[in-house]
Amino acid sequence: MTIGELVEQLGGKLAQGRPESEITGVNGSERVTATELLFAEDAAAAAAALKSPAAAVVLKAGLAASYASNPSIAVVEADEPKLWFARAAKLLAKSPPGGGVHPSAVVGAEVKLGAEVTIGACAVIGDHAQIGAGTRIEAGAVIGEGVRIGEHCCIYPRVVIYPGTNIGNRVMVHAGVVLGADGFGYVRDAKSGAYTQFPQQGTLVIEDDVEIGANCTIDRGALGETRVRHGAKFDNLVHVGHNCDIGEDAILVALTGISGSSTIGKGAVLAGQVGIGDHVHVGPGVILGGQAGVFSGKTVTNEGLKPGTVHWGTPARPLQQVLREQATLARLAKRQKNSH
Repeated sequence: MTIGELVEQLGGKLAQGRPESEITGVNGSERVTATELLFAEDAAAAAAALKSPAAAVVLKAGLAASYASNPSIAVVEADEPKLWFARAAKLLAKSPPGGGVHPSAVVGAEVKLGAEVTIGACAVIGDHAQIGAGTRIEAGAVIGEGVRIGEHCCIYPRVVIYPGTNIGNRVMVHAGVVLGADGFGYVRDAKSGAYTQFPQQGTLVIEDDVEIGANCTIDRGALGETRVRHGAKFDNLVHVGHNCDIGEDAILVALTGISGSSTIGKGAVLAGQVGIGDHVHVGPGVILGGQAGVFSGKTVTNEGLKPGTVHWGTPARPLQQVLREQATLARLAKRQKNSH
């Protein structure tokens, strides 16, 4: 693509350079080549980028006093250079051509494959499954009976998708993920103490533009559905229990665990090792710091708090409150020590 075409699609202003300059990819400042794009977020990075061999740099207007130090480099001014750079990277990425069905793959009866679908070595596609155009199913993945996968998805090696799972478009599922397994729901006999599994026959819905990191597990609903909404992003090793609802653009970081029937609001951020009890509601935009915990049945919201407030500790509460509590405890401990 040319820099002019990128500006046309992504916005911004071409402040210097020829719109027909060809851009083949993006890179960091140490490795950038004469056909690649850089970004700069501060004055020092802008000065270095303008002295680099890059074909183009994207930066915020006013970040550099002058572009004259390298008149051959194309300069794009954008309000959010890093975001512009990331979106440009997606446009410039070359999708591998459709590879068809590998001879060792097993494809069941009445499976519907869209145009340019790739089925890798030893993958298994169950009966009546539907896979949209441009989607890649990598080696050793298992797609259950009746599963529906949308267009331009990537299902990496050794993913297992149980029956009753529906996946939208442009979804990325990394290696080792298990989608749609039974939830952990049991009923205990009060007399004998024995456990009987509560029916786990619901569905799992993954909406468009979701990314699920390696070795995550998301359980289907018990009698209803589990749903992961548009644009949510999962780090590696995240677990979501049955009947949960994960909001749009939510971020779930590694080793987070969410118990059944909980809801995570739009744009919420759950940092590493956050633990969520069952029937919890985490409101829109809430930030839970690393190792925060929310007890079963509780609600955490940003009501009455400044935007961007971090909740921390167990039970999770505003970080400033936690720090005041810790300071008070430290003073009490010091007084007690001095009194002896």
